[in-house]
Amino acid sequence: MPNGAQALMKTLVDAGVTVCFTNPGTSEMHFVAALDSEPQMRAVLALFEGVATGAADGYGRMADKPAATLLHLGCGLGNGLANLHNARKGKVPIVNIVGDHATYHVKYDAQLQSDIETVARNVSPWVRTSQTTAELCTDAAEAIAAAMGPPGQVATLILPADVSWGEGGVPAALPKLPAPPCNSDEAIAAIAALLTSGGRNAILLGRRALREPALMAAARLAAKTGVRLLAEVFPTRLERGAGLPYVERIAYLAELASVQLADLDNLILIDAKAPVSFFAYPSKQSYLVPDTCTVHTLASETQDVLGSLEKLVRQVGAGETAPVLQAAARPGRPRGKFTAEKVCKAIGHLLPERAIIVDEAQTSGLMLSMMTRGAPRHDLITLTGGAIGQSLPNAVGAAVACPDRPVIALVGDGSAMYTVQALWTMAREKLNVINIIFNNRSYAVLNIELQRVGAGEVGPKARDQLDLRNPALDFQQMGASMGVPSVRVTTTEEFNVAFERAVKTPGPHLIEAMVPSAISGLKLKVLPHVLSSLSSLPQPLARMIKRKVSP
Repeated sequence: MPNGAQALMKTLVDAGVTVCFTNPGTSEMHFVAALDSEPQMRAVLALFEGVATGAADGYGRMADKPAATLLHLGCGLGNGLANLHNARKGKVPIVNIVGDHATYHVKYDAQLQSDIETVARNVSPWVRTSQTTAELCTDAAEAIAAAMGPPGQVATLILPADVSWGEGGVPAALPKLPAPPCNSDEAIAAIAALLTSGGRNAILLGRRALREPALMAAARLAAKTGVRLLAEVFPTRLERGAGLPYVERIAYLAELASVQLADLDNLILIDAKAPVSFFAYPSKQSYLVPDTCTVHTLASETQDVLGSLEKLVRQVGAGETAPVLQAAARPGRPRGKFTAEKVCKAIGHLLPERAIIVDEAQTSGLMLSMMTRGAPRHDLITLTGGAIGQSLPNAVGAAVACPDRPVIALVGDGSAMYTVQALWTMAREKLNVINIIFNNRSYAVLNIELQRVGAGEVGPKARDQLDLRNPALDFQQMGASMGVPSVRVTTTEEFNVAFERAVKTPGPHLIEAMVPSAISGLKLKVLPHVLSSLSSLPQPLARMIKRKVSP
């Protein structure tokens, strides 16, 4: 009869969980040994727990099913919390398996003993410690079901060592998952009446509503009724490009988002929440929906998004309406002074078919959306929870989930240092990931925030906390040291050539783009004043400024 770990492995695989991103320790050795008992389970080693959790996040976004992580005790789980936070905010399915001391060892309060359940609850709505080998697989099946949702979530199963090595494990089947319900006919009819009665209306699309079927349904509504389509600021996964409807994302900066929402009478939410400012700022609103706008919900996170949308399409008579689709269009090959905008332009010019873009470029990626709008169809993954260090691990998971698709990870230099160990996993697994690191030697986005929050006079000590020049980071050397072919580029044409070569050559690549900060000098000083003036400007002028700052 199998031990607990072997039965757990069988339970995972039978439920479709066939990838485990691991960073194990002593308490997990029986699970590690059990990997060889199940040929369908792929184990991917990470050198840091934040890489394992971020990879599971990227995998879940692209595979639409959970991967497992294997983490060592509360300390290991704690090291992976930032990317589990991003997964929680993105409602991504993940099954965490966290080893613990043997049940009889806990009372001795050994050096690594901690309250793992308390650590897990920060990011995981479902948490359970298996108490016996006999209960383990039932617990695991319930964890998988909880992770799959709806909504998707992080589920954490804590595995004591003696439960893992105990004999008599029995694999368990996944419980039947109920289909999510549509919203009520009455609620859908009320929203249909709003859309057909005129007024200034917008639909805010989130998570599942940003996939092709839902996008097409929403685009038919827009073509029929004139309702505006908006997307949440940081989508879990957005399908976009030529042949798909274009959806305008809510801006990150609250002042710009307020311009987008200023004239609305009704805002209809579909698997999204009403927009709020990322942070509180002195004398500024946190809730960004205007007082004159009424918020409605067509489908919540636990409801059937596509079914509710299709009912609404029928209600307004838009079933045969042709949606407006994005025409194929690429920017020209960039030339001239090397900037972050030129990198974004080159990506739009050369983006391969069916690419997956993982965007954590921060200020360097301001022009990415505009430059790739008409590029070949692609998926976009973004920083859902705001915890930096997501892009490189997400790219690992996306590449494991979709080995036949090119993955392009865009990341700033400061963010890259949080989980740079992901490069080693890419090389070890021979993953098709092109890593583009914008090296402006600064926490550039924080320079903007320092100006916006009204922190007062900024002196040399404050500026030094946001500067990465001393000592200078060298990602070309770091990438090469971890087995990833790497190049540093300082001109636009050098970048064009490096990116073309990476697109054509399988395996991982790193391009270190030495670019100036996208917003610096006079632009940085003027930006807060421009933003604060938007609410007093005529709407057409405010919208023009919004498009200029964040297209």
